[in-house]
Amino acid sequence: MKHHQHYLTLNPILYHKQHASPLDNPRLVHFNHALYKTLSNLPFDHFDWCGIIGADNDTFPSEFRPLAMVYAGHQFGQWAGQLGDGRGLLLTQVINHQGKIQDLHLKGAGKTPFSRFGDGRAMIDSTVREYLCGHALSCLGVPSSNALGFVVSDTIIARHQMVCAAALLRVSDCHVRLGHFEWLAVYHPKLLGEFTHQMIDTYYPQLDRHDISGFLKQVCQNTAKLIAQWQLVGFSHGVMNTDNINITGTTLDFGPFGMMERFNPDWINNQSDHLGRYTYQNQPTIGHWNLKKWLACFDLLSIKQSVMALCLDEYEQTFYTEYNTGICQKIGLPLDDDSLALAYEFVSLLKTYQLDYTNSFRALIGVLDNTNDNKHEKTLLHIMTKELNAQENGLQSWQDWVVRYHTKINKSTTIKTAIDAMRQVNPVYILRNDMAQRAIEHTIHHDFNEAARLFELLANPFVVQEIATADDITPTHPYDMMPISCMS
Repeated sequence: MKHHQHYLTLNPILYHKQHASPLDNPRLVHFNHALYKTLSNLPFDHFDWCGIIGADNDTFPSEFRPLAMVYAGHQFGQWAGQLGDGRGLLLTQVINHQGKIQDLHLKGAGKTPFSRFGDGRAMIDSTVREYLCGHALSCLGVPSSNALGFVVSDTIIARHQMVCAAALLRVSDCHVRLGHFEWLAVYHPKLLGEFTHQMIDTYYPQLDRHDISGFLKQVCQNTAKLIAQWQLVGFSHGVMNTDNINITGTTLDFGPFGMMERFNPDWINNQSDHLGRYTYQNQPTIGHWNLKKWLACFDLLSIKQSVMALCLDEYEQTFYTEYNTGICQKIGLPLDDDSLALAYEFVSLLKTYQLDYTNSFRALIGVLDNTNDNKHEKTLLHIMTKELNAQENGLQSWQDWVVRYHTKINKSTTIKTAIDAMRQVNPVYILRNDMAQRAIEHTIHHDFNEAARLFELLANPFVVQEIATADDITPTHPYDMMPISCMS
């Protein structure tokens, strides 16, 4: 494992070096061997991973030099002032087999100077959800933090009741957030320029370190691509504060997230989001808002307003290009005006009749297939048709759309090409709320098999698998789609 502790070379005002706080009797629930192989040629048992993830400093390799980052941010649209790693420590940075830097970040490692009123620990609930969803998004092809593994322990923490603590070893290409720049702009403006140059050197080495305008443009483009991919797979982050968005366009900080089941763009998946600021349909707009706040920091570096405006225009153009191309691919068609109109009409049908987002796109394979080769998709199509038939004008609206869809397919492509394309972008499995909850409950009761099964299932989301159960593809009833608590 090749270590590259570049963050420790930065100005010490940006972090606080400290030890972790060990958990009592940690037990390793699951370890991501495939991810580990991308980071190291060493055997798995070369390190005491249970001890490391359990925050036992005595098990840390000498190259691990833990630190907590300081940053700031806008939370729910309001300036929140200084924030920082309140329960996480950056243990080390390594170079993976592709030559790219990866952070190993321990979440649930105890108090830091930035914990405010928290205890620095993590619940089993949020740990299981982050472990499975980071893995799920990565396997769906969405840039995301992932995790090497997680542990449960006998350490008791107070939440809604007294519960046992857990910890997660997160892996991400970047933990530098928009909020890092906001913190410097407000509290240490003289350091903003050098920090920006260093971030360009580290994360955008293809640019000249003094090309701040190019850096701003790239960050805006990467953020737009990420949010477009969230929209396409039906992922709702739930807490898109500026301190939860990083500068490489990678999903970070899983909290009260939700995967869209029955399609309701207004669904509030964060229990604390009383006004619905961070709903699925608002994510592209919030991305723009966050970047606008971030770009304002660079007034201090004399970046022209016209440059910032162009960056935001680039964000919008990139988002629409990525999303429109992707939504056409999801119905098996190349991007053009007619394909786009059909795709948007299909999404409108999903919304009007509260159909399952993932299953409905996958069912389109059954619409085109005239053989018996796609039994899973034929079953989904049957369920979908039955649901539409039970609603006023549902079946007729669907049948009218299918006629236009067949006509467009015949004009633009072949059935085989369309089906092959849809298989690559429309998953069979996502991490539904009920699936995550089952894994949580099993883990709390010392049964780690369900978390392992779901991990295996979500590793191949585009393929029908024998280890799946009916519950893995069954959408939650609309009235049971409860928001997730921020408590973690």
